Amino acid sequence: MQTTLRGLEFLAAPGRVFTPRAATEALVDAALAHIDGQPVRIADVGTGAGVIGVTIAVESPNAEVWATDTSGAAVELARANAERHGVADRVHVIQGDLLEPVPESVDLVVANLPYIPEGERRPEYEKEPPEAVYAPGDGTGPLRHLLELCEAGKLAMPGFVLVQFHREVLETDCRHLPELRDLIVAKSRAAA
Repeated sequence: MQTTLRGLEFLAAPGRVFTPRAATEALVDAALAHIDGQPVRIADVGTGAGVIGVTIAVESPNAEVWATDTSGAAVELARANAERHGVADRVHVIQGDLLEPVPESVDLVVANLPYIPEGERRPEYEKEPPEAVYAPGDGTGPLRHLLELCEAGKLAMPGFVLVQFHREVLETDCRHLPELRDLIVAKSRAAA
């Protein structure tokens, strides 16, 4: 099976790896606006099929992408998509949690992580891998931990973080990470 983003065809594996939605394009657009053709190191966290990181690499030839995912199936699929689009030399796909396997600080973090509370099953995600959609407790744990890693030095100054949250792109620079964390928690409570 295949899926398309910004005119690029990607291999997909429904049921094994999360299938990107139309809202993913807004995250890519926001990342490309920050990059603006400059040489940049990017982390695509929770890469899934690699659609975000590969698209950024295709459209930004000066970008180097570190794509991470905890799922072996996702890592395999993301590598295949990087090869398919001729950017495997600049898209380094690594299995691991969030930014932990990324060997150096990055200038830009993009993430589409699970954020729906695990007790809140939704029919539109019935055929997706649960670990790619649902997170424990209030659902904000993975995003909060990502921001903690950014604060701990994985995000270079004056880097930016872009996250997909309830079909909306939230962003901040490295100096305002606590405010983004508070916003995510507040939006999660409001959605409950």
